[in-house]
Amino acid sequence: MKKQDTSCGASSALPLGRRRFLGGTLAVGGAALLPACGSKGDEAGAPPAVTGQAVAGAGKPETADLRFGMIALTDCSPIVIAHEKGFFKKYGINSTIVKGASWAAIRDSLSNGDLHATHMLFGMPLASTMGLLGSPKRPMIIPWLLNRNGQAITMKIDLRGKVAGDPKALRPLVEEAKEKGAPMTFAMTFPPGTHAMWTRYYLAAGGIHPDKDVALVTIPPAQMIANMKVGKMDGYCVGEPWGARAIADQIGYTAITTQELWKDHPEKVCAFTAEFAEKNPRTVKAVIKALHEASLWLDKLENRPEQADIVSRPTYINCPPELILGRLQGHYDYGDGRKKEDKDYMIFSDRNCNYPQPKYALWWLSQFRRWGMVEGKPDYEGVVKQVMRPDIYEEAMKELGVAHGGPSSEPETLFDGVTFDPRDPEAYATSFAVHGLKG
Repeated sequence: MKKQDTSCGASSALPLGRRRFLGGTLAVGGAALLPACGSKGDEAGAPPAVTGQAVAGAGKPETADLRFGMIALTDCSPIVIAHEKGFFKKYGINSTIVKGASWAAIRDSLSNGDLHATHMLFGMPLASTMGLLGSPKRPMIIPWLLNRNGQAITMKIDLRGKVAGDPKALRPLVEEAKEKGAPMTFAMTFPPGTHAMWTRYYLAAGGIHPDKDVALVTIPPAQMIANMKVGKMDGYCVGEPWGARAIADQIGYTAITTQELWKDHPEKVCAFTAEFAEKNPRTVKAVIKALHEASLWLDKLENRPEQADIVSRPTYINCPPELILGRLQGHYDYGDGRKKEDKDYMIFSDRNCNYPQPKYALWWLSQFRRWGMVEGKPDYEGVVKQVMRPDIYEEAMKELGVAHGGPSSEPETLFDGVTFDPRDPEAYATSFAVHGLKG
């Protein structure tokens, strides 16, 4: 029997800190106009697709030709599907999709105008707006959340049977390595982003300080596998398909999924610079409307095989579709004997997924505070008001005649039992035993 090809994306590690797009990056022209998704919603609460009348009444976008950035991760799907299925075209947008080499490259290209909108880690627009963690100060906005759930913390195969969902099991191994002068190494994809925060939270819940007890390094998503293969890391956190890929290649296993860390956590966003959004309000709303239709299409499970086929193409993730599809359908093989049918798989529209909840930005700022990424108490209210733009989201949905779940100020409890109350993010930020508070 011919061995299945499980190669994905880059075949070897690229220099870290590279701040430009891959040479020869593929760019895709505007998609052909296809019929819009005719969904009437589903039992999970997805709103109905829009009518032609709603589209016609909104006015033309100020800027029709848009370049969208994406990274080789499954959660780029809303942007890719809006392009491939003609939803962008339906709303007057001629889309070009540009595959980025790293999150730093994506950020810089959005900042300098090479991109108009992009797939981006939650946390990056906050850091850029604040000028934190090496980000040039460039105000950005989040009017749309692309997805929830669907990431994982992967451990190297040598740790199989020793460490899983409880990080306290990792602590003696970390202490032993530290005493020998060779601290364990864990990778995430970008310092202010989601994978960094999940890694930090997981380690700290086990009594491990991510800045003192281990080496925490930044590696672009598609380079995780190559670096683990050559023994450069003990674990990493990243989006799919790179968790499933480690298992297929028998170099690692899933210790814990991020939906187990925090059910229905925010993950990626569609970001714009504040300057572009101010000058192009109809354009931003047109993008949101197209993403809405794409997200409805994506959350119909019968469409997920086609989704996997489309986003797996070399233009996008460059990965066999089988490695993407399983976890998209909730079929989780952890690679260490555990298997699970997970109802909390990656979602794109259901459960008020796309609403840009201010409380999520408050949680992020609390973690910037906790880990000393800011000195003293940040301007929680001011930064959140500047970056999170539910007003734009609500306007776009109103023009479509679509109902949404609105804002939420409900507390959130993570896997360690600690509850975040968005009414007092500073008390939460300063309450942890493991921290790097400054000021």
